[in-house]
Amino acid sequence: MRSRHAWFIAGVALVASAAPYPHVTQAQPAAAQPAAQCAVEPKADALLRKMSTDLADMKAFRFNTDSVMEVVTRQGERIQGIAESTVWVQRPNKLRVDRMGPLGGATVYYDGSTLSIYGKRDNLYATTQAPDNLDATIDFARDQLSLDAPGADLLYGNPYAALTDDVVSGRYLGIEPVGDRMCHHLAFRGNETDWQLWVEDGPRALPCRFVIVSKHETGAPEFAVTTSDWSPAPGFSPETFAFEPPPDAGKIGFVALKDMARGAQQPRR
Repeated sequence: MRSRHAWFIAGVALVASAAPYPHVTQAQPAAAQPAAQCAVEPKADALLRKMSTDLADMKAFRFNTDSVMEVVTRQGERIQGIAESTVWVQRPNKLRVDRMGPLGGATVYYDGSTLSIYGKRDNLYATTQAPDNLDATIDFARDQLSLDAPGADLLYGNPYAALTDDVVSGRYLGIEPVGDRMCHHLAFRGNETDWQLWVEDGPRALPCRFVIVSKHETGAPEFAVTTSDWSPAPGFSPETFAFEPPPDAGKIGFVALKDMARGAQQPRR
């Protein structure tokens, strides 16, 4: 059973975060200050607002991500872990994330009342009650369970408020290619993190790439996620977000899962 747990935790570590995880907002979005009150260039602010509005207007959607999470060893060596995910969102209270990395994978299900994570390879799962809306569940998963959806700051009902909570300055850097899309490059500085955002140049200002540097972590590790294949939808079937554990699946508590996932992420050199 020990090796079975080890492989499951390796997969879960791809969605679990080492504390503190490199997300932008450190406080509740309601306390956010408008970026326009800081030293943010008007064009950068306008594009960030448009992206936030366009994302909030999408009530149900799916997209893919390629993410890179960096850790820094005690000797200063930078090690990057790569993962691919598919994310389903249905506002106000549905989320699913399928993530796969080199050591395995895991699926996170949120159906409006219950949050579950399942590793198919090892047939293990954990489940817990969760808040009744997506914003609160994102915070609950981060703060209580050390779980994070890829680019979760972009999934809030008001991404602008979440992203600008810690912003002290921002600027517009120009248009650059991200894959087959031309995207506006924005750069922001904060007290806790510096971050960059590439926003698609098109009718819908969708995020193309998101890069965060944790300024106060040893070695200032970087987290980067590239998004693609955005597919707005009128809605998804309830089965998309519902988790029913297989009869022979093993159950593990979220407390133990969090502790082991954190341990799996720590650099050992």
